[in-house]
Amino acid sequence: MSYTEASMNTLRQAGDELADATVATLFERGEVGTFNTLMRYVSTAGAPLPDGLPDVARAYLEATSVPPAWVDWGEMEKARLFFIDNNVHISTALSFASMPACYVVPRVAKLLSSTHGLKYPSKRMAETGQFTVYLMQPDAFESGSRFIPAAQKVRLLHASIRHHLVRENRWDTEAHGTPICQEDMIGGQMFFSMLVLDSLHRLGIHMSTEGAEAYYYAWRVVGAMLGVDQDAVPETLDEARAFLDLYMVRHMGPSDEGVQLTRQLIDLYEEVVPGTLLDPIVSALIRYLVGDTCADWLAVPRTPWDTVVKAVPHLLGVLETIEDHSPLGAWALDRIGHLTSVFELSSLTRGRVMHYAIPEQLKKDYDVSHAVPRTHRWTPPAATV
Repeated sequence: MSYTEASMNTLRQAGDELADATVATLFERGEVGTFNTLMRYVSTAGAPLPDGLPDVARAYLEATSVPPAWVDWGEMEKARLFFIDNNVHISTALSFASMPACYVVPRVAKLLSSTHGLKYPSKRMAETGQFTVYLMQPDAFESGSRFIPAAQKVRLLHASIRHHLVRENRWDTEAHGTPICQEDMIGGQMFFSMLVLDSLHRLGIHMSTEGAEAYYYAWRVVGAMLGVDQDAVPETLDEARAFLDLYMVRHMGPSDEGVQLTRQLIDLYEEVVPGTLLDPIVSALIRYLVGDTCADWLAVPRTPWDTVVKAVPHLLGVLETIEDHSPLGAWALDRIGHLTSVFELSSLTRGRVMHYAIPEQLKKDYDVSHAVPRTHRWTPPAATV
């Protein structure tokens, strides 16, 4: 699949017909509050839908209650094992590369600012971390899992943002395309898949091509469940590289919202890191993973740790070698990684379960105008732009 400016412009105009129609009807009938209240009790797949749920919502939930028929469950299991083996590294990449990459696309930063952490700034990171943990459970797509209801709610959340921005004339569709358009949704899919793999490679993590492909495949499944048109999504890692490069060249740049969101992210993780001595490592990791140009756009502070952090791949390389050659070492490192990820998520969520709800209004000050052998490690596709 090849991508051009013209094909990308077409994706900028497309939203999510099913979710958009559902949300529009809920607002039309004044049923959003009822929906949000009742959906707090729907947290696991296969659970009976509550009485009183609006008919249009019930139809949507039934239509989106199963994964796509084309899912290869063998690939999904490979992806889950890849996540277990690399969970702390993936969490690091999501936090310090994927999220800042979202902030370096000005219109995406504006969209995130409209709903970002109204109660506390860790909300979006907590939601992202919790969503990823749900996805990588062995029963993610079975009865009793939390992933499918979370995906259904996130899809409606995106549709509600589109609804508010267009209805309130707070989005220039002619200039910016549809808010949270297919191009941006695919871009987000690339940030949480391809960019994570790039970051793991930069950190010196040992990955097989098979593991990298499986992880990317899992996010294609996620994208499908979030309303992304998979006919337009890159199927291979090489195609993903081409899309991501073109998308970033088309849209990345500085913005006040990007700077503000990045500052919140840095402050958040400096609170999570015990003490103050290691606080600068947060900024240093972001700068190392996204590069100096993007880091400067996001006003990421320069610190003495910028040089120190370059030694991280060497340290991780030693740990990865221990893991490759020692079953006991592999078990210990996986266990430490799991506990670290649990600690991080519990710190972000303050011990609470995050609920994905349809916002009944947006922020008033929003303004859109302005384990593998070293010799067989996966190498990211070369840049195309």
